[in-house]
Amino acid sequence: MRRLCKMMGVHPSGFYAWCVEPESKRAKEDKRLLGHIKQSWLESGAVYGYRKVSDDLRDLGERCGINRVHRIMRAAGLRSQTGYGKRKWKGGVPSVVAPNHLQRQFDVVEPNRVWVTDITYIRTHEGWLYLAVVLDLFSRQVVGWSMSSRIDTELATNTLLMAVWRRKPVEPVMVHSDQGSQFTSKDWRDFLTAHRLEPSMSRRGNCHDNAVAESFFQLLKRERVKRKTYATRDDARQDIFDYIEMFYNPKRRHGFNDRLSPAEFERRHFERLAGV
Repeated sequence: MRRLCKMMGVHPSGFYAWCVEPESKRAKEDKRLLGHIKQSWLESGAVYGYRKVSDDLRDLGERCGINRVHRIMRAAGLRSQTGYGKRKWKGGVPSVVAPNHLQRQFDVVEPNRVWVTDITYIRTHEGWLYLAVVLDLFSRQVVGWSMSSRIDTELATNTLLMAVWRRKPVEPVMVHSDQGSQFTSKDWRDFLTAHRLEPSMSRRGNCHDNAVAESFFQLLKRERVKRKTYATRDDARQDIFDYIEMFYNPKRRHGFNDRLSPAEFERRHFERLAGV
């Protein structure tokens, strides 16, 4: 045994200690942390990277550096979801239906001041399912959504109706959209007027004017839709409902919100107001 230790270049006492306890304390601690890391990663739908996982560990009371989390996740093959490539857009002519009052001022200091809305499509074996959402720019929370097999004005107004019912704004709210036909119809304009909502519209063909809504759709497709195959529209409806109401609003950490979920960001805002 001493000859073997000599060949390996280690002291016999160190070799015997390794035989009794081959794993170091740090290695054991890494294994314990990996359990928490996997739980956080799986609860996110396998989309969180090491930064958001580090935030979850901190909330659990674990004292673990972000670089250590990164190392453990890399060794375990746990990765965040990568996004789609960015599309290039050319600027369009100014809106003739409603002015662009928002002007890309996406930082809002209070809830129910500015909402943004847009529509996207989800592929199923039954055909397209169209999803419309309304987000509050203050927290990036989805405050209204609707899904339908038809992309029409009713889809858009149902989404806005949910937002109004949920938020019950007491002051006028700016509602920013693109110039799609759903947002330029008479029914849409009448709904805005009846509920003291002020229209704002992107320039034609310029997605950057409604970048927050576009960003949400990219997250949804990257973190959920891209990883699924929906046999029916009902399957897609249930999964998208789960993403919005069970994950994105209450749990998903958002960089804009100091890595808090939209719901938690608003809760802390109202707590601060109550304490003043």
